Amino acid sequence: MVNVLICGIGGKMGGVLLELMHGDGNAKAVCGVDIHAPENIGIPVYKSFGAVKEKVDVIIDFSSPAALSDELKWAVKNGVAVVIGSTGYSEEQLKLIDDTSKSIAIFKTANFSLGVNLLMKLVKTSAEVLGDKFDIEIIEKHHNQKVDAPSGTALMLAQSANANNKEYLYGRDKTAGKRGKEIGIHAVRGGTIVGEHEVMFAGEDEIITLSHSARSKKVFAAGAIKAAIFVAGKPAGKYDMQDII
Repeated sequence: MVNVLICGIGGKMGGVLLELMHGDGNAKAVCGVDIHAPENIGIPVYKSFGAVKEKVDVIIDFSSPAALSDELKWAVKNGVAVVIGSTGYSEEQLKLIDDTSKSIAIFKTANFSLGVNLLMKLVKTSAEVLGDKFDIEIIEKHHNQKVDAPSGTALMLAQSANANNKEYLYGRDKTAGKRGKEIGIHAVRGGTIVGEHEVMFAGEDEIITLSHSARSKKVFAAGAIKAAIFVAGKPAGKYDMQDII
């Protein structure tokens, strides 16, 4: 049984993780860390990592970049693996993740959906086959409470599509003139959209579109739990969904 600490347990993803781990035979939520502790969830919730008393094998983090530094320090001190599902990290924080992965196992991805990670493979193959004869545009849609834009998944898809080191153009507001050799990335925010991503390859007289639509946060929570089970006990290093696939 893998003992899990949920960082951001008071958020929506924290609640979904708790729901899915209830009765799970392979992973168990033993405590959480959040400045906003939910009531009557049956496990201890702490405001800081320094107060945690339980034996923990893996942290699942769906909180915010603000928690990263203390979380990683505590994980290294206690030899705990970390599954990172938050996005919007600064370059300095990304470097901290890379440096810390030399000491503990870190599983990081912008999207835990198996379907999205399959989409990344399809996008990569399509970009290699179609080459520069097709223009590439990425459109991502999320709920109106999402903080970062573009989404981490959109950036992952852009990397998969970027077979020829093209520049990224974020939106086209006030961008005049003909299209150059870029990948356009566009963000839409509204309502309760869980997550939709579309990659369009537009060529002469034909368009190829690859897309994925998430209908519930459960697909991400289920993937994160799989990641926690996978990374528990692994040697230090960085891991992602491609390792599971």
